[in-house]
Amino acid sequence: MSEIIELNDDNFDQQLTASEKPVLVDYWAEWCGPCKMVAPILEELSDELKDKLTIAKLDVDNNRDSAIKQKVMSIPTLILFKDGNPIDQRIGALTKNQLLEFLNQHI
Repeated sequence: MSEIIELNDDNFDQQLTASEKPVLVDYWAEWCGPCKMVAPILEELSDELKDKLTIAKLDVDNNRDSAIKQKVMSIPTLILFKDGNPIDQRIGALTKNQLLEFLNQHI
């Protein structure tokens, strides 16, 4: 089973640039209902797409600097990074099919 990486302000840049695969970062918070709806979908996809994609989570309440750097204004926000750079994003809760459609454009 693939593991979702926990990001923070200290390891954010290093984790993104070190990954050989694209990284999907889930910007979330504990109090966010839609974030809780997306979480189990990301768990499934982390296993299903483990050879093509790394999935990471960033708690915006505890890691404001990384969220501000990417101009995250609403959560959940999902940003796809390649070679440490953001290449696309989606805001709001997505279904598994919507998320797969988004990811399949890039991986």
